[in-house]
Amino acid sequence: MGQRDMVTVTRPLPVVPLFVPANRVDRIAKAWRSGADGVIVDLEDAVAPEAKAPARMLLSQLPEYLQNVIVRINAVGTPWFLDDVAMLRDQAFAGVMLPKVETAEDVGVLLDRLGRQVPVLVLIETVGGMAELQSILRASCVWGAAFGSIDYAMSVGSEHEWDALLAARSELVFRCRLAGVSPPLDGVTTAIDCEEPAAQDARRARALGFGGKLVIHPRQVEPVLSAFRPSADEIHWAERVLTAAQDGAAVQVDGRMVDEPVVERARRILRQVREAANHA
Repeated sequence: MGQRDMVTVTRPLPVVPLFVPANRVDRIAKAWRSGADGVIVDLEDAVAPEAKAPARMLLSQLPEYLQNVIVRINAVGTPWFLDDVAMLRDQAFAGVMLPKVETAEDVGVLLDRLGRQVPVLVLIETVGGMAELQSILRASCVWGAAFGSIDYAMSVGSEHEWDALLAARSELVFRCRLAGVSPPLDGVTTAIDCEEPAAQDARRARALGFGGKLVIHPRQVEPVLSAFRPSADEIHWAERVLTAAQDGAAVQVDGRMVDEPVVERARRILRQVREAANHA
């Protein structure tokens, strides 16, 4: 591969990107109307092998559908990777989601084949990817990371349950912070017949330090967004903390000492409120 200058992507990741099958472009507009702040057009798991070529052709003929979306292509080394990249080479899009990333070299292969620098959202789905996470996150053009929890559970040999994957989730959050990229996106919740499972998973993910969550059904969008928004109580607490800390003296709020880490948490909560208002 040729040498590339290091490029850092500073634009924040979406909080609740919604997957849409690449062979159902009619769903893209519906996905935006759901309230999702990102849409991922999926050429990988959502499209059967025999349907990938027609889906790719459809997208190439409708460039207006790609301009504001993230495209999940097939993994490096699969039979479909090169054709996916060739289709995207002259298209405008918000970013590429690269699945089953195991080395920083995977990101480099994508960029070299594209022939230009684009934001790359790496999907960590294997023990190999988790082992190489630090170098992957520091590769050029890496926008951030998402947790492919279903495939990761299979890779590590665990159940696809929250407690079983807690260590992996914590490692992903820690490594993203260390690398200076956006907080990662948690994996999907497979239950789509009601809203509470996705909402509960999102609340856990936010508490752990994730910045958002992948969703697979419009019904999941609002519960996940709500889980990642600061509550009214949190906002009121943050305002009182910042007011109390204005003079720089040691103070208490709700019977607890307010020091610099507490003040920074309060600032972060109010930044989230402003960002949400700007998005709306």
